[in-house]
Amino acid sequence: MTFKASVLTLYPEIFPGGLGLSLAGRALEVGTWSLEAIQIRDFASDRHHTVDDTPAGGGAGMVMRADVLAKAIDHTSPAGDPRPRLLMSPRGKPLTQARVRELVAGPGAVIVCGRFEGVDQRLIEARGLEEVSIGDFILSGGEPAALVLLDAVVRLLPGVMGNAVSGEEESFENGLLEHPHYTRPQEFEGRPIPDVLVSGNHKKIAAWRRAESEKLTRERRPDLLAAQPLAK
Repeated sequence: MTFKASVLTLYPEIFPGGLGLSLAGRALEVGTWSLEAIQIRDFASDRHHTVDDTPAGGGAGMVMRADVLAKAIDHTSPAGDPRPRLLMSPRGKPLTQARVRELVAGPGAVIVCGRFEGVDQRLIEARGLEEVSIGDFILSGGEPAALVLLDAVVRLLPGVMGNAVSGEEESFENGLLEHPHYTRPQEFEGRPIPDVLVSGNHKKIAAWRRAESEKLTRERRPDLLAAQPLAK
């Protein structure tokens, strides 16, 4: 089953961007996933293709209109479309690896990229948009966030990565940050590869990697440790 991504945006030329390269690009070429970038302005009814208006109650900036976005969404995702409707938004729930895995297992996603001060709340409620955030910071629009989300999903689609195990031993897959990696040369500027990694003892290597993951997580993301059964 092909993962079908539909992105509603004021800047369709941003897509596929980097997703047209490397593993994601090859997967796009062979049909493992598909991508359509839809111009929201095409659904405006006035001759200026207006998609925004001043905020009710006053204030700075502009707000994306509910009526225009509704037409765009209804055209892209008619009744019966099983794909979730996502709105990239800094006030949304943080994107997690678990949510990425859920999306990977589904038929695709309809992604709305906001601009200006945001999207009319009535549209969010009426079309059941799931607000998703990629971090506690503000972007000029939802397009970069949509690219991040799609990259996280596409790399995990069956057949995209050469070694499926690669996607199972990364940061956040087991609730911890990933352990350090090393490769040749054996010594670099006086720094050798840890002896345990060249010992050939797979049990000790696994224990070392787990311990290093816990150490890094404790130092950098202690919030992730609450639900983790740490090694004794």
